[in-house]
Amino acid sequence: MAIVKGFPAVRYNSGKVELSTVVTPPYDIISPLKQKELHNRSPYNYTWIDFPRDVAGEDKYAAASARLNAWLKEQVLIRDDKPSIYFYRQQYTIRGETKRRFGFLALLKLEEGGANVHGHEHTHAAAKEDRFKMITKAKANLSPIFVVFEDKKRLMEQNLKPWALEKEPLFEVADDDKVLHAVWRIDDPQMLERVAAKMKDEDVFIADGHHRYEVSCAYRNERRAAVSRPTGEEDFNYILAYFTNVHSQGLTILPIHRVVSLEKAPDWDALGAGLREYFSVEEIKGRDKFLFLIQKAGQREHAVGLYAPGHFWLLRLKNMRYVNTRMPDKSAEYRSLDVAILNTLVFKNVLGVEPQDVKNAIGYTADAEEAMSAADNDPTKIAFLLNPTRIDQIVSVASHGEKMPPKSTYFYPKVESGLVVYKFEE
Repeated sequence: MAIVKGFPAVRYNSGKVELSTVVTPPYDIISPLKQKELHNRSPYNYTWIDFPRDVAGEDKYAAASARLNAWLKEQVLIRDDKPSIYFYRQQYTIRGETKRRFGFLALLKLEEGGANVHGHEHTHAAAKEDRFKMITKAKANLSPIFVVFEDKKRLMEQNLKPWALEKEPLFEVADDDKVLHAVWRIDDPQMLERVAAKMKDEDVFIADGHHRYEVSCAYRNERRAAVSRPTGEEDFNYILAYFTNVHSQGLTILPIHRVVSLEKAPDWDALGAGLREYFSVEEIKGRDKFLFLIQKAGQREHAVGLYAPGHFWLLRLKNMRYVNTRMPDKSAEYRSLDVAILNTLVFKNVLGVEPQDVKNAIGYTADAEEAMSAADNDPTKIAFLLNPTRIDQIVSVASHGEKMPPKSTYFYPKVESGLVVYKFEE
């Protein structure tokens, strides 16, 4: 049972700010250079709260909280007067095709042990520590987690979408990637009850926001322990979430490629020999053909691209038994993940690199050209290009209670931060 309800959102006052100058991508995909650009874009840009700069002698979390409260006082941010859910449409173009994804923003009750809220990725302590400090100071969910559900009762198509699209949106804004974001507020009590009732039959799967979900559970536990008679309905028992249909045609998942840093430039003869123990290795000529063949091969078999200057290698797994014998404790669904195959056979067995060594050995990017450019500029780096993980794989792995390796998926487009905020009443 997923317990979902509306809430009175805190949001920007369009009479005070131009929305296009203040809403931002999620904090965890903003580079330091982009952070600086966004800070310079407007003194009210949302990164000043959700992703503040490190300033010597300043507690950036306390500063973010003070800024949030000041903007509320100045009415740069305003709070809606009724509990609402916020229907959300994103329109974007990818590979020449225009798509629309529909969803809604609402509160999701935090589950004990994640009974009906399933995660699929491992998390890192440093990222959780950062967000725990932020939620403790701000007393708010500053950005939503991203969850998918099967929509067994066709909530989106039969109820929310027809209701919203008959009306003008509350606001509409284009981001830097030319994704058009439109939001409608739904505060009709009967519609809110209908949403809550239909969502009770749903399991939800976290697409983005594993760290924030775990942090919210930890914060809830801390706050609950400080309350003499908790009811279970205090604000800290809920988290702000974006919900969309797992079967939506507008749900795009991009691959996350790996850039491995070795201690020295590889011995290509030795590396090729190691890889051929598990893979058929085909030399491809030219970047365009290389990228095309990785995608084509991935439609019918397990395939990974390896790139370094002068090397375009297409790796095709010879036999699943190589994977099965090395991961006997994992489900068949987990073993079928290309990222798990890459981690186990290539990183650990051939390169001797631990896949968990995020800080030192492995870098991540959703941009294949960026991954290859990193290898172009450093002879000790190799780029591994992957195909995207499918949504059915994500749901299957999460349903088994397993966690994928970090950075296994990149859902696109991201949900903008600063559209709505869940500020606790404390």
